[in-house]
Amino acid sequence: MKRQRQLHLGAFMRPVSLHTGAWRHPDAWPDANFNLTHLRRCIQTLERARFDAFFMADHLAVLNMPIESLKRSHTVTSFEPLTLLSALAMVTERIGLVATASTTFEAPYHVARRFASLDHLSGGRAGWNLVTTSNPDAALNFGLDEHVEHDARYHRAREFFDVVTDLWDSWADDAFVRDAESGLYFDPQKLHVLSHKGEHFSVRGPLNIARPLQGWPVVVQAGSSEAGRQLAAETAEAVFTAQSSLDAAKRFYADVKGRLDALGRQRDHLKILPGAFVVVGDSLEQAREKRERLDSFVHYDSGIASLSIALGHDVSGLEPDGPLAEIPESNASRTSRQRVIEMAQTEGLTVRQLAQRVGGYSGLQMTGTPEMIADEMEQWLVEEGSDGFNVMFPYLPDGLDDFAQKVVPELQRRGIFRREYEGTTLRDHLGLPRPDNRFFPVRDAT
Repeated sequence: MKRQRQLHLGAFMRPVSLHTGAWRHPDAWPDANFNLTHLRRCIQTLERARFDAFFMADHLAVLNMPIESLKRSHTVTSFEPLTLLSALAMVTERIGLVATASTTFEAPYHVARRFASLDHLSGGRAGWNLVTTSNPDAALNFGLDEHVEHDARYHRAREFFDVVTDLWDSWADDAFVRDAESGLYFDPQKLHVLSHKGEHFSVRGPLNIARPLQGWPVVVQAGSSEAGRQLAAETAEAVFTAQSSLDAAKRFYADVKGRLDALGRQRDHLKILPGAFVVVGDSLEQAREKRERLDSFVHYDSGIASLSIALGHDVSGLEPDGPLAEIPESNASRTSRQRVIEMAQTEGLTVRQLAQRVGGYSGLQMTGTPEMIADEMEQWLVEEGSDGFNVMFPYLPDGLDDFAQKVVPELQRRGIFRREYEGTTLRDHLGLPRPDNRFFPVRDAT
C-alpha cells in the first residue's frame, strides 16, 4: 500500500517571532533572540516534537529604519547563525540546522567552509539557505553606496552556488586514508583543484575541509520572484516561500515543480515549505483573542517601519488614516511588495490598518484549535499547496509549546507527521538523496 504523504516542518527562529509586538507580550521572553539558554530550550522542544529543522534567518543591517521605529524592534540583536547553530548542534542529536548566508555579500569559499564544518560538527544536519539579500541597507555595510540590482543579484547567486557546491566536492569521500604505517594521510589522486574563473568569481580551491557528511548540506532557497523561482528549480532542495492563500500556493507549487520537470529533476527532490504563523487555542474564540491581544502590542512607529521595508519605500509621511498611495518599484523584494499592495487594495485598508497588519504579520496565518490547524495543514499537503510548512510562533515560549504539545500530536494521529526520526541527517528527514561527487563519481562495482 502506498504510504500517505508526510508533512515536513521547519521552525523559523530568527527573529524568534516575526510579529513586532511579540517581545512585549507579558508571557514572552523579551530577550529570546540573544539568549542561548532560551534558544537551547526551544530547539530541544522542537527536537522532541520531531521537527525536520531549526531555521536561523539572518540580517546584515541594523539601521534599516528610522531610529524612532528601530528602538521598538526586537530584531536589532541576534547571534550570528553559524556560530549559534554550531553551539546548538552540541545539545541536540537529530534536528536539522539551517542558516542563511548571502550570495551578494559573502565569498563562496567562506560559505562552503562554514557549512561543511557545521555538517561535520552536527553529524550531517546542516542546511544552507541561499539568499541574495533584499534589504538595500545591507549594501552600506559592505563597501557599496547602493544595493545591487535585483536580477544581477540572482545572476551572481547562480555562479555562487556552482562554486560552493564544487568546493564541497573538492575531496573524494575516501580521500583521507590516514595510513600511519606508510605515512600517507590522504590520496592526492582524490583531491580536485577547482581553478574556477567566472564572471563574478575566481576561486582556485580546493576546500580545506573534508567533503560534508551529507555530500552537500541541504540547499534551501527563499526567493519567489521569476528569477528566484528559476534559481530554486535549478539549485534548491527546499524552498521557504510566502504564500498567503491556498490558491496562490497551488499555483506557486505547480510552477516550481513544473520547472523541475523541464530540468529533468525529480519533483520530490525539492520540498516547498511556505511560512505559516500559527496561533493555537482551545477554541477558535480563544485563539482569536490571543491573536488580537498580540496585535495590540504593535506600536505604530514599528508597524509603519515594517510596512516601509515590505514596500521597499518610505511611507512614514503618508496620512495614517488615508489609503495607500501608488508605490514605485525598488530593488527590495518584489514579492513582498506586491503581496502587501494587493492586501491594501483587496481589503480597502488605510495606511494605519495596513501598518498594524504588516507589523503584526501579514503572511499565511493559521488561527484556531489544534484540529482546525491540522485540517488546514493537511489540506495544503493533499491539494499540493505545499510539502509542509516553516512554522512561525507568536511568541516564546508558549506559542512554540502550544504547537509542539497540541498540534504535532494531532498531525501524528492522522498519520501525516512522523512519531520518530527514521534517519540521522537532514537529508534523511526530508527524503532527499545524497549528491554524487561531480569530480569523483562512484563507479558501479558490477
